[in-house]
Parts: sequence; structure tokens; C-alpha cells
Amino acid sequence: MQHHEFLARVRELGEYDSQDEAAKVTEAVLSVLAQRISPGEVEDLASQLPGPLGQTLAAAKSEQAESFGIEEFCRRVADRTGARPRTAEWDASAVLTTLAGAISGGELNQILSQLPSGYAVLFGKADLAS
Repeated sequence: MQHHEFLARVRELGEYDSQDEAAKVTEAVLSVLAQRISPGEVEDLASQLPGPLGQTLAAAKSEQAESFGIEEFCRRVADRTGARPRTAEWDASAVLTTLAGAISGGELNQILSQLPSGYAVLFGKADLAS
């Protein structure tokens, strides 16, 4: 999937007015995700995404993964976008569902294995959230 295709899908799922808004939300969500998963996983994920998205991940990579739940994930996204936490949950879902469709199943499984099961919903995988 190319960069513009990724953003077009985020824009469609998130019902954003512009490609710029989709890009801003995508950058915020990927930056928070990069703090939540291991540095090695960030690198693996970045290698499967179009250049600018991989660069966003790499720039936000932490020394080690932080442990926080969905509420904190959404709060951090909201801080970056200026949205309310409920809106940030919508934003995270639009980006992470797109991400799930853009990477290999093995990579998605690796990411989900580092997150509590409740995160699966944000990736459009509600059946794994139990």
C-alpha cells in the first residue's frame, strides 16, 4: 500500500474532511503506537509501511515499550491532535484498522501479542478482544 492510499483509507474510515487531517491523525496515532510496542517491533512495522509512515514510527520509537491501556493510548492521541478522548478513540481505530490491512498477518499478530487483548478492537479485530 502506498502512502497516499494509506491516507485515503484513513480519511474514508475516519470520515475526515481532508487528506491533511487524515495525515495529522495518522502521525499522532503511529507516534503513540511506537511508544507502546517494543523498539524492535517498531522497526519491523516501519519496514512494512510506506516511507513517511515508517519515518514517523522511527522518530517516535522509545528505548523500551511503555505499558498503558486503551484509555491512556487515546488520551495521548487526543493530546497530539487536540481532540477529546472519545474522538481520539475513533481516530485511533481509523488508523489502526488501516494499518492492520496494510501489513502482513504475521506482523499484525506480533503487534497484537504485545498489547492487552482490548486493543484488538482498535485494529478492527473485535473477535480477538475477548
